[in-house]
Order: sequence, then structure tokens, then C-alpha cells
Amino acid sequence: MPPLPAPFPRDFLDQADAVLTALRGAGLMLATAESCTGGMISAALTAIPGASAVLDRGFVTYSNAAKMRMLGVPEALLATHGAVSAEVARAMAEGALRESDAGLALAVTGIAGPDGGSAEKPVGLVFMACALSDGPVTVRRQVFAGNRHDIRHATVNAAFEMVLRSLEGVSAL
Repeated sequence: MPPLPAPFPRDFLDQADAVLTALRGAGLMLATAESCTGGMISAALTAIPGASAVLDRGFVTYSNAAKMRMLGVPEALLATHGAVSAEVARAMAEGALRESDAGLALAVTGIAGPDGGSAEKPVGLVFMACALSDGPVTVRRQVFAGNRHDIRHATVNAAFEMVLRSLEGVSAL
């Protein structure tokens, strides 16, 4: 039987490997909280051998109920700002830190389409948050172009870049 093609594009795997290497160098474990990517970030990381040394866990919180139960996102926050917001991305990252043994948490929430967008929150809108246990929470807003696949792919790549930027200057304990 011929070898099966990799389940992820080369850029996912290259970035995932860079993230894992940076986490090892910083001596940190990572937790992910994913909505619009549905676990793609964690899956790309675990496609790399040795990921278990620095990946603590991943939360796929596609529904608001899951965001509340698994990550402690307040219902009032969801009602006021909506699931796709900077405030909810921040709460997801903070909840992933609180509910894990990680020192860094990454959260993504967005509208991958093709439906669900509005003038205020268009298809392609994504909020990412990165939280360090002993540092600030960084939140980023991005609008990606393309179809559902393109938007999710771009989100994973941007999320990996965000983690790498968050780890710059962090040294192992």
C-alpha cells in the first residue's frame, strides 16, 4: 500500500513544529481552546512526534454551552458581546489556562462561513487570544478572505504565529 498523504499542508506542519520547539525552549505546556477551527490547531500539533511533551490539552468549544461549561466563559459575556468577540476570545484563553496545567493558552473564535456573517461581524472575522500564566493576555482581531477552508487554514497559521510571537523572549524556568 502506498503511503497516505499527510493530513495537513506542509505549512501547518512546519509551523506546528516551530511552535512545539518554542514551547520546549520556554519550558511551557500549551492548552488550546478552539471554536471555528474545530480542533485543527491541536490536531496539527499532535501530527508532530513528541508533541505530548508540551501540549497539555485541547478544548473544542464550538457551542456557547461548551464555552461556558468547559472554559467558564460567562453567559452574560456571550449575551453582551457574542461568541465571536475579543472579550470571549480572552475569556476562552483565560479559561483554558485555569482548566489545564498549561503555562500558555491559545484561543480562537470566528465565523468561517459560508453563512453566519453580518455587516458588523463578516464571514472571515476571527478573534485569537494568547494568555501566559504569568503575563498578559494578547487578543488579535483579523478578517480573512476566502471560503470556509481558506478561513480556517488562515486562522491556524495566524494562531501559530501568535503563539510564536508570545513566546519571544520567554526563557525556560
